[in-house]
Amino acid sequence: MSTKPAIETVSASTSLADASLEQIYTEILGRIGEDPTRDGLLSTPKRVAKSFDFLTRGYHQSIEDVLHEALFDVDYDEMVIVKDIEFFSMCEHHMIPFFGKAHVAYVPNGKVVGLSKIPRIVDVFARRLQVQERLTQEVAEAINEAVHPQGVGVVIEAQHLCMMMRGVEKQGSSTVTSSMLGVFKSQLQTRNEFLSLVRRS
Repeated sequence: MSTKPAIETVSASTSLADASLEQIYTEILGRIGEDPTRDGLLSTPKRVAKSFDFLTRGYHQSIEDVLHEALFDVDYDEMVIVKDIEFFSMCEHHMIPFFGKAHVAYVPNGKVVGLSKIPRIVDVFARRLQVQERLTQEVAEAINEAVHPQGVGVVIEAQHLCMMMRGVEKQGSSTVTSSMLGVFKSQLQTRNEFLSLVRRS
């Protein structure tokens, strides 16, 4: 006679605060009508918990750690742009992914940052529960505070699965947000130069 393996769920004596992610996902599977003990789902709670830790790892990262020894004194005062930075994040309203590309520019003021660090800054904030508007602002403000440039510009283009898979179900829609600081906000010519360069393929 076969016996089903024991599945650890959230019991009445265990508060949600004390339950592991694995236990919580096991509970969710049961509540949606699934059998957590069937072969295809036996390891699913563990895999999802591990995946969720990865997708939200930005909560355990800091800009200081990312930029460690990556600021350099350089006499350069023209615009620096890193465009088409792919990112993945999760909408904080439905915990469904949104994804797209970030375009980041700054005008140095005596210091430049290692180019690979800019995509890493985007990832720090993208790997948290987010709304696109706040993500855009956080990236701009982090670079502004770390590098103290003459200005920072950030444009993010994204598709939201919460709009594509549910709700209005508009698969072709995309959302564009921007944050302009310093000369990107005060000087129309600088802002237009940035937007023009971003639009080029």
